[in-house]
Amino acid sequence: MAEANQDFPTILGPDATFKGELTYEKGLRLHGRLEGKINTPGRLHVAKEAKLQAEVEAGAIIIEGEVHGNLTAIDRIEMKQTARYEGDLRASKLVVDEGAIFSGHVTVGPEAVKNRPSQSSGTPSAARPAVGGLSPSPSQPQPIK
Repeated sequence: MAEANQDFPTILGPDATFKGELTYEKGLRLHGRLEGKINTPGRLHVAKEAKLQAEVEAGAIIIEGEVHGNLTAIDRIEMKQTARYEGDLRASKLVVDEGAIFSGHVTVGPEAVKNRPSQSSGTPSAARPAVGGLSPSPSQPQPIK
């Protein structure tokens, strides 16, 4: 297991399961299971063996494992090759490695995090084009090439 460092001083280990609402300031590296809600100005790293089912608002998110739920990142969301994600995401920047699997809607750019659904009455994210013209079917995960 990775050791805590400055970027991720909090670690939820592979044998841990957490249900509820979690807040923290700097960074969390998730190796176990988490279900609920995360709200942080810091970073979230979902490791390859981790499973996350949550609504997340964070500064930045890195996904290597399995995630279900809506994600909002003030800075960026990174989906690594092993990522499996289902949900809608909003971020200023999105980085997707070849091999990542994603099903949902994408809203990316500086305005994406300013106009959250609860705050805007504009066009719903489903009507906006996804990154690079991709619009994966919400019913089936699509590999991103």
